[in-house]
This record gives sequence, structure tokens and C-alpha cells, in this order.
Amino acid sequence: MSEFQKVLQESLIWMEGLAALISIIFYRNAKDKYWKYFSIYLILMFLCEVFGKWGGYLMEYNKPKFFNYFVIPVEFLFFYWLYAAKSLKKPKLFYTLSVIYLLSFLPNEYFFKAGKIIFSFNYTFGCLILMVLVIMEYYRQINSSDILHFSKNKMFYINLGVTLFYIGTLPFWTFFSLLNKYPELWNMYFNYFLVSGIIMYLLFSISFIWGKQSS
Repeated sequence: MSEFQKVLQESLIWMEGLAALISIIFYRNAKDKYWKYFSIYLILMFLCEVFGKWGGYLMEYNKPKFFNYFVIPVEFLFFYWLYAAKSLKKPKLFYTLSVIYLLSFLPNEYFFKAGKIIFSFNYTFGCLILMVLVIMEYYRQINSSDILHFSKNKMFYINLGVTLFYIGTLPFWTFFSLLNKYPELWNMYFNYFLVSGIIMYLLFSISFIWGKQSS
């Protein structure tokens, strides 16, 4: 990893911390209770990243299992809930997609290598489900009467951030092993992964500041 990538990686963690801090500051302003859950989610993700980065100094643990069986599933399931159950008002869709995603662990266990920081198959499948919800959310926003006031819409910033990070880096994790054979291409995409993560959490922070009036 280059020095530039190390700086980006550190910046990503602290940008997560900034998003969590801002969410705490605006916690009481949330009119809808589920936005308070978004704040709790950001705090949890920051703590998980901190533990993933420095937890090894405190105790021995299996980092791949921690991320593959806890952190990443929590990320996907939370966004499925936020998109399907809350924004799109389709709770049954949330339950259906969640079950489908959790079932994807079965073929992952039997046909793919364990021990990776991120399971490519499982992550790809989760991202594809999230991509469907992202498209549905864009469609809802475009056809909503609130489109003229998008700057006050929390989901506008969240959806844009999720698009840049989760959807934008989908090919990177899907073809991770193949891209490893081409260092220049791998480094370019890894840089994008880090930068898009920073931008996503910046957008999450903005959603609390600029979108607070409509929450």
C-alpha cells in the first residue's frame, strides 16, 4: 500500500467518525425515529472500523470473520431496511430481500474460499440487491413532488453516497482476484474505493445538516 493510500485509509476512518459525531449533534432534531437509528448505525460502524484497525492490539480475533459475518451483513441489512421498509414503504420487500441475502451465505460457505477480508460472492450479491433499491429510490425521488426541494431530502444525499461507494466499487470486489494481476488498475480502483468511501460519509454528514428540516 502506498503512502497516499495509507493517508486515504486513515482519512476514511476519521470521516466515519465525523459522520457519527455530526449525527449525534443532530440526534434530537430527527422528527422520524428511524433517522435516530441511522445515527446509531453510523456510530456502530465507526466503532467497528476502529476495532478492525486497532483491536488486534487489545485482543486476538479473526478479522475476516468479524467483517464477513458481522460488519458487512449489518451494513447491507440496515440499508435494506432504510430503503425498502422506510423510504419506499415496502416492509415486506425488506424481509424478502434480507432473507435472500442471508441465504447467499450458503453457497458462499460451500463453494468459495474462506479467510478473505471480504467474501466476493456474498458482497457482490448484497450489492446487487442494494443496487435494485438504489434505482427504485432514484425513481421515487424523480417522480416525487419534493424533487424541487431535494437539498432538504436526507435520502438524496444517502442515495448518492451509496451509489458512489457500494455500487461504484462493485466491480472492484467482484473481480478482486482478477484485478490483482494488474497492479496499476488495482491501485486505481483501490484509490477510488477509498475516495468514494470518504465522499459517502461526507454526504451522510451533509444529510444531517442540510436535510434536517425535512427529517
